[in-house]
Amino acid sequence: MTPALAAALHLDDDLNPLIRDEFLRDVLNGLSQRQKTIPPKYFYDAAGSRLFDRICDLPEYYPTRTETKILRESAQDIAARAGWDVALIEFGSGSSTKVRILLDALRLPAAYVPIDICGPHLEDAAAALRRDYPQLAVTAIHADFTQEVQLPDSIRGKKRLGFFPGSTIGNFTPPEAEAFLSKAAKTLGAGADMLVGVDLKKHGAVLHAAYNDHAGVTAAFNLNLLTRINRELRGDFDLSAFRHRAVYNAAFGRIEMYLESLKPQIVHIAGDVFAFREGETIHTENSYKYTIESFHRLVKKTGWKIREVYVDREKLFSVHFLSR
Repeated sequence: MTPALAAALHLDDDLNPLIRDEFLRDVLNGLSQRQKTIPPKYFYDAAGSRLFDRICDLPEYYPTRTETKILRESAQDIAARAGWDVALIEFGSGSSTKVRILLDALRLPAAYVPIDICGPHLEDAAAALRRDYPQLAVTAIHADFTQEVQLPDSIRGKKRLGFFPGSTIGNFTPPEAEAFLSKAAKTLGAGADMLVGVDLKKHGAVLHAAYNDHAGVTAAFNLNLLTRINRELRGDFDLSAFRHRAVYNAAFGRIEMYLESLKPQIVHIAGDVFAFREGETIHTENSYKYTIESFHRLVKKTGWKIREVYVDREKLFSVHFLSR
């Protein structure tokens, strides 16, 4: 491999207009529903990505530190199962922090392919990995990983290990999670493996604290969605007229995040008009929690097989090694 190829870094900036058009369609459609809603993938502009990085360091937010501990303790076993010369593909890579644990453990990884919807955050993270792993081919793809993604020709013929950490699988409804795993199987191809981080069911008070932190970082993260709409879609949301609310819905086994209107008001977005009643909400995110058994029942419908499950001692979080 030549040094130029080893240090390759590719960002597809042509996707920006397409993502922006889809953003507008999704916002206008979502706010036209009886229960107003905006898909959570739009949290992650540059500011939202930075805020999420801060959330991951909060004392109340157990998923990041717990999953990180699991990965450190299990990295050698994961590497042995994955084998040599593997191309590592991360869906929703963010700051690409946890992947370093895998890169340090894998036997001569062939490449790293981070996929993320936030171009600037992706570029910064990929550039940092390029500096720290100069012999690793880094091909960053700016894309919505929930859609079909074309992987680079440079990893053709390589065995592939998908990586989907952070309990992001919980942002999907169970049918959506099935669809994503099925689509990821097609993207990665025959013979691939995949690691998936899954948050486990636990006491509602622990979950409530994790999504309603005392410092207000999660609230700022949620409200930043309105800032992004104002900036990119010609919106005029008054952020002081909305508040963050996160509740645990035990019947569905999920955290639900909302932005609640504090008064009757009118909002304009790209020429469209939306009325809000006092107390009316925009549903911005679900975070489903699973048992080991319920997640495995879901996986069996998607063409993957369970090879191993890694769980912390307190049984807060799990990492699942899947194979095709």
